[in-house]
Amino acid sequence: MTATANAPRIEFRDVTKRFANPHSTARQGNGFVVAVEGVSLSIADGEVVSLIGPSGCGKSTLLNMGSGLDPVSAGEVHVDGELVTKPNRHVAFMLQKDLLLPWRTIVENVELGQEIQGVSSRERRTLALELLAKCRLTDFVDHYPHQLSGGMRQRAALARTLAVDPSVLLMDEPFSALDAQTKMVLQQDLGRTLADTGKTALFITHDLVEAVALSDRILVMSQRPGRIIEEIDVDIGDRDNPMKRRQHPKVGDYVVRLMNLLHVDQAAA
Repeated sequence: MTATANAPRIEFRDVTKRFANPHSTARQGNGFVVAVEGVSLSIADGEVVSLIGPSGCGKSTLLNMGSGLDPVSAGEVHVDGELVTKPNRHVAFMLQKDLLLPWRTIVENVELGQEIQGVSSRERRTLALELLAKCRLTDFVDHYPHQLSGGMRQRAALARTLAVDPSVLLMDEPFSALDAQTKMVLQQDLGRTLADTGKTALFITHDLVEAVALSDRILVMSQRPGRIIEEIDVDIGDRDNPMKRRQHPKVGDYVVRLMNLLHVDQAAA
């Protein structure tokens, strides 16, 4: 199923998530911790949206609910118009760790999702090689994960994510463990790949410049329980070229605005 014109690819409708608090007592109340509360957001086809907020505000919880890995406590999540109640093939998740299987070669890792889906060996190998070429890993398709650098492994993880042809990419700080130079290279790769494929993405980051460089919009969350407190349109063009975006004179203004919303000065005091 595909999204109809102007319909969102992914939509959170008044979503709340509560977790049991194992340390609560009867005197403290109902024994639940509210991670996110009353969150509503929608992302259009081909749009890239970054989600930022303080640690512990429920950003990863939202992605877990969007992927069907974690059920909502209240509200609904829809992907391509379908209610999300369990993991589904419309959504692919990319995490901080590449999670490549060490006993499989890089090309075999990229093939894994399609192998699970029953795609023929010839079809999945052809697609995997095409994606690895786009990720500049053609010379390493028969290597094993331990033979690649961290940045190369993350590029392989991106190829694996794209191989299942998801409607929506959920990305939880995929570059946070990398050094600054490698991170910028992968941001460039991701920006061009998302533009070329027209994929929809919801991207968590603590790097405010990264959020500006990659996104059409930035959603800012409050302290727990997490709520959306601000929506910022990034109006500087060149979304397919994050490196060029980083040099735009408006970037500093966006970062200052985001810092003020996050009360970064108070947190550092």
